[in-house]
Amino acid sequence: MGIGEVGELLRRITVHVRNANPRQQSAGSGVIWDSAGTIVTNAHVLGEGRDAEGTHLVELWDGSSFPTEIHSRDDQRDLAKLKLPATGVPSASLRTAPVKPGELAIAVGNPLGFTGALTTGVVHAVGPFSGFGRRPWVQAAIRLAPGNSGGPLADAAGSVIGINTILASGGIALAVPTATVEEFLKNGPRPRLGVTMRIVRLERRRSVGLLIMSIEPGSPAEQASLLIGDILIGTLGSRFTTAADLANAIDDAIDDAIDDAIGDAVIGKADGRLKIHFLRGDNAREREVVISLTGRLTREAA
Repeated sequence: MGIGEVGELLRRITVHVRNANPRQQSAGSGVIWDSAGTIVTNAHVLGEGRDAEGTHLVELWDGSSFPTEIHSRDDQRDLAKLKLPATGVPSASLRTAPVKPGELAIAVGNPLGFTGALTTGVVHAVGPFSGFGRRPWVQAAIRLAPGNSGGPLADAAGSVIGINTILASGGIALAVPTATVEEFLKNGPRPRLGVTMRIVRLERRRSVGLLIMSIEPGSPAEQASLLIGDILIGTLGSRFTTAADLANAIDDAIDDAIDDAIGDAVIGKADGRLKIHFLRGDNAREREVVISLTGRLTREAA
């Protein structure tokens, strides 16, 4: 099958995702994941906070457009699930074999207003990428632009190997692997703290921290009495240098809780407890708080 034919197949399973509110600018691409009309995209394509609220419009390859609601989103893994009201639509062919460096990579999306734009490149690696935590990525040397986010990254046969997410350093584009998407669709979002943060430099301590800019109502952060303006600095003797460090600590807490629950042959909920060190006020005294994270078990008991 030639590149042109593969491109046409990918265009049929690639959608344009827009916020139905014309005052909201969030837009990007998405993938029709199955014939039941499941749409997978990046969480950031849907916007954040109030920008993500309400109905989104999904435009198919033939120009037809449908209103959709967000069924699930996982900001930590930057994934979201939408649902088309139609069934029997063309859907993605998913790659099950391992992806290897050197393979041809093909991306389709809607960058900068161009619908169904195709670009090609080469898989550079599969695994963690420096500065983006321990999660695996399909790393490809491929040219992407705003609007490609949420669209498919595929192999030479047109099988989807990931969801295009971000352009990292050195011209490498990162895509969420298909296996990660499948786990998200099966088990739902991983627990998160429920905060928006930015990195700040702590001059007196010659280090950095994560400044809390906002807190979601009812989130684990709010329940633990964290406040806007608090600076998260680390956990269990390790210091945070990026938001990925916090995400890794949350993953570790949840995985430990899952292992404990499996050891006790308990199926259902796993309660992870995460001790975080933080600064408040004049930053003179280091404080700590224990945060309870609750999430579904993602591995079956032995």
